[in-house]
Amino acid sequence: MTPSFLPEKFAHNYEINPTFAKSVAYFSMEFAIDQAFKIYSGGLGFLAGSHMRSAKALRQNLFGIGIFWTCGYYNQTRGDGGEMAVQFRRKHPAFLRETGLQFTIRIFDQDVWVRALYLPGDVFGTVPMFFLSTDLEENGGFSRSITQRLYDHDQPMRIAQYMVLGLGGARLLEELGVDPDVCHLNEAHGLSALFRFYERTRDKELVRKKFVFTTHTPEEAGNEKSSLHQLQQAGFFGAVDLQEIRELIDLRDDTFNHSLAALRMCHKANAVSKLHGEVSRDMWKPYPGICPIDHVTNAQNKKYWADPILETARLVGDTEMLKNRKRELKERLFRIVADQTGKLMDPEVLTVVWARRFAGYKRPDLITRDKQLFRELLNRNDTPVQIIWAGKPYPFDYGAIETFNNLINLTAPYPNASVLVGYELELSHDLKKGSDVWLNNPIVTREASGTSGMTAAMNASINLSTWDGWFCEFGKDGVNSFVVPPADATHGEIPRDLEDMSNIYRILNERICPLYYQNKEAWWEMTMRSMNEVSPYFDADRMAREYYEKIYL
Repeated sequence: MTPSFLPEKFAHNYEINPTFAKSVAYFSMEFAIDQAFKIYSGGLGFLAGSHMRSAKALRQNLFGIGIFWTCGYYNQTRGDGGEMAVQFRRKHPAFLRETGLQFTIRIFDQDVWVRALYLPGDVFGTVPMFFLSTDLEENGGFSRSITQRLYDHDQPMRIAQYMVLGLGGARLLEELGVDPDVCHLNEAHGLSALFRFYERTRDKELVRKKFVFTTHTPEEAGNEKSSLHQLQQAGFFGAVDLQEIRELIDLRDDTFNHSLAALRMCHKANAVSKLHGEVSRDMWKPYPGICPIDHVTNAQNKKYWADPILETARLVGDTEMLKNRKRELKERLFRIVADQTGKLMDPEVLTVVWARRFAGYKRPDLITRDKQLFRELLNRNDTPVQIIWAGKPYPFDYGAIETFNNLINLTAPYPNASVLVGYELELSHDLKKGSDVWLNNPIVTREASGTSGMTAAMNASINLSTWDGWFCEFGKDGVNSFVVPPADATHGEIPRDLEDMSNIYRILNERICPLYYQNKEAWWEMTMRSMNEVSPYFDADRMAREYYEKIYL
């Protein structure tokens, strides 16, 4: 028997599988675990939540460290004119338990009190998890607000948030009296944990042996840079002086690249899809001294995401059960649409959904950029189409919010096009279960993985996607999905976007609509094939297993 390495009162509630006996502390800025626990913004959190569920299912010796964001990311609502509105509301989840552990860390020359809260694994079916909070009466205004809003837009505040996760997480391990074999940084947000370990050991190789790093994006905004001197003022490096830091990470100027520092201080890193691995290795190739970059393709926990009746229909190959249940799920989604927008949609009509985090490279408005084509798509009667958008822009990304509101205004006259707010776990579930086609059109090579299409496929929705991220390992055009052929990017952004948009319309008009309306038997055969081929590879059990096999060991 392999026991849990955590103290008894916080121990795993299962016997550890000897295959996964190596002890792992998993640091992540966000986790999407349950609708009732709103401490996530998008794909990074969805991925981390699925990982925690599958780690439990496989009985792994792993636990999670995150932050309890008392105001979450934000509540996405509507203003008086129907436009998107941002609200920050404090949450008080009763399922988080006190640990009795409280300690201080030094941030910007202030002693900041940090309290550790505990989420037992049996609450939501995860491994044991700890969540750190500074929103305490013992703290002053700045210190108290550090853990209120996920990804605060103020730069010093964001540095402080990263330090609570990293330095605070490392201090938590000390308070617990545990020394995990591996510390897994899910993105570079928790990087200060690494410098805490170095401060205590002064042994770079020992630190490298312990830490691994997952990079999630090639986007500039996702590979954060900070002023080296500002980080020193914040206490990011503890008692390690700047000259030693420069030597540790081979820093030649005063710009600290968090991802690059992680790549130079960890013994192994991974990208989150096969293509992203190639992109990452090419992207970081000019920089000497980085660790090997492998890939572990992202996945989602099927037990959590797949509708059980759809899954039963798949297992027994019952197309009638699949069709009947899909209609029920579309009706459920359309009640949400009617409640939010007053529009009554038809379960017999082909329904296309675009739903994920709103970001420029994901191009949420791509199919609306030719107004005439968009109008013709929504006004036809012989093969009608319904379209639904949903997703959360960053609350201070005013360009993305403007795109969101423009879509609301553009779709207002059409009864068969809607934009929904409140895109969280439950709405994500309903959109995937109620869609016929899951539209995904990021700029190629800019989507590291993307996972929403996986869970859509698990729920009998067919992917229509550009050739990027995880989809390159799944998509078979006309067999289990529809592939938007890669556009020629050499002529500039506008011609590239127009080519992608034209190809999406061509596929919708010439292939998807005729198949859906004129050859139902073939449509449901493709749907069933898509469901069969999305698992087990894109189930997070495979992903959690691969982390042990390829990264931790």
